[in-house]
Amino acid sequence: MNAANPSAGAGMIKAEPENDAMNASDSELSSVPPDPSSDNDIQPAPKKRKRGQSSPVVVKHEVEETSITAITSPQKAPKAKKARAAPAKKTKTSDGTIKIEPPANWKDMYALTREMRNENVAPVDTMGCESLADRQRTPRDQRFQTLIALMLSSQTKDTVLAPVMRNMQEKMPGGFNLESVLALEPPALNAFINKVGFHNLKTKYIKQTAEILRDKWNSDIPDNIEGLISLPGVGPKMGYLCLSAAWGRTEGIGVDVHVHRIVNLWKWHKTQTPEQTRAALESWLPKEKWHGINNLLVGFGQTICLPVGRKCGNCKLADRGLCPSAVVSKSKKVKKEEAVVKVEAPGGEVVVQEKVVAADFAEVKAEDVEDAMPDMEDIGKAPRKRSTRKK
Repeated sequence: MNAANPSAGAGMIKAEPENDAMNASDSELSSVPPDPSSDNDIQPAPKKRKRGQSSPVVVKHEVEETSITAITSPQKAPKAKKARAAPAKKTKTSDGTIKIEPPANWKDMYALTREMRNENVAPVDTMGCESLADRQRTPRDQRFQTLIALMLSSQTKDTVLAPVMRNMQEKMPGGFNLESVLALEPPALNAFINKVGFHNLKTKYIKQTAEILRDKWNSDIPDNIEGLISLPGVGPKMGYLCLSAAWGRTEGIGVDVHVHRIVNLWKWHKTQTPEQTRAALESWLPKEKWHGINNLLVGFGQTICLPVGRKCGNCKLADRGLCPSAVVSKSKKVKKEEAVVKVEAPGGEVVVQEKVVAADFAEVKAEDVEDAMPDMEDIGKAPRKRSTRKK
């Protein structure tokens, strides 16, 4: 058959040069670089994996640290370093008299605190003792209500005191005044005030005070500090605040636990009792600020400088480096660990899975403030002892 058809064989032989010529003409237009991966060696076909055989697992650990403060708070400029304590100082003049030097930067601290107070309404602004008297009553009745509000405020929050006062103003037979309190039996009076702290003792004090006012003060409250602090359950703090709120006379600073605590945190003074703090403040603070400092620091202690969990990150004093007790550069970090798992499937494909395999929270210790002041609820209680951990 091949000998009978020589033309067919010749035609097949001539076809190859034509293809070579075409390839040569194409290579003249653009030369293709040789492919290093292409060679004449024949690669063996990949072996097929048997079903049921475990796939190799490659685990890659990636650790990412994320700051919670960076997520929850807007980015801020770096915080200033903690301020040094600059308390008031006693100096002796050339003539031998003792002069009290005010704390350094106290004017800046006072102004910034006032600025923060103007930006944040505190419970004391709307429910404080000075604002609870019924303005529809006579001046005498208003003064009496102010005194009773102060007596009830001890170890009682403003948010609890305000509804109690409102209930007495609205429901007390004859109206909330001295005569009505005198007419009430102790159990009935106790029922009105049973939401406040130590209401049984305060019932006794209020009944005794009402009788003293009737017998010794012409059914009005005293207009001097000596008379006020002579009443049962009334101390210097209540007396000075009542004298200022009821009579408009400022003769001293009303120092409660907020004022006492914050002044010590600021290191203006190192005192042990509110009465010591009052005497120390009055030795140098201008008298025109005596009336306002109580409301200023009480509201500041209710909104930013809290007894527990102070919001130093929102405090302008900490931001300016003026508060020596501010918590600086304390942030809670979350350590997130992810595992990237690569699994080779039977068809040669790679499946990647990401999974959080561990989460570790960095320990954040609360700052120990030296000579920390107790809150109102802790007064009279024994200090809690710290328990040491066994290593």
